Amino acid sequence: MNVKTLPQPWYKEPWPWIIMAGPVTVIIAGVITIWLAMTSFDGMVEDDYYKQGLAVNQRIHRDRMAEQLGLRAEVMRSGNLLRVMLSSQAQMPFPDQINFRFSHPTRGGMDHTVVLSHEGQGFYRGVLGSDVAGRWHVFLEDQELTWRLLGDWQLNADDRLQLKPLH
Repeated sequence: MNVKTLPQPWYKEPWPWIIMAGPVTVIIAGVITIWLAMTSFDGMVEDDYYKQGLAVNQRIHRDRMAEQLGLRAEVMRSGNLLRVMLSSQAQMPFPDQINFRFSHPTRGGMDHTVVLSHEGQGFYRGVLGSDVAGRWHVFLEDQELTWRLLGDWQLNADDRLQLKPLH
């Protein structure tokens, strides 16, 4: 006796499902990627990047001025208190105030500046408006923007930072 078996419907076979799994996975991953890209927009780090590029020569001049003055700084942090000891090899009067800028490497909206007041003999003090943690680009500069010192600071509780001219 010759018994003919009827073929199963396609949806009961494993191979169509295995073949469709790849494209379905890619579509789901694409939708998730688009959703993440739309909800986590951080913006540009520098809004005026063109003007920033044109100002490179001015920044180099400020770095060279700090080098000519022989400026060095040691930065200390205790909680929200920020203290800086500024020293110079040249005989220069210390400014009444200096700016200490924190610039986040990837998020421009987190940047902020602390104005430090002179306490005498090259010591400056200021208070951070918010608790900062992680890695930051830091800039120490006078109010007239004639010189600047810069560095990178991985902020932990008791870390000190040495700043010196770029060149």
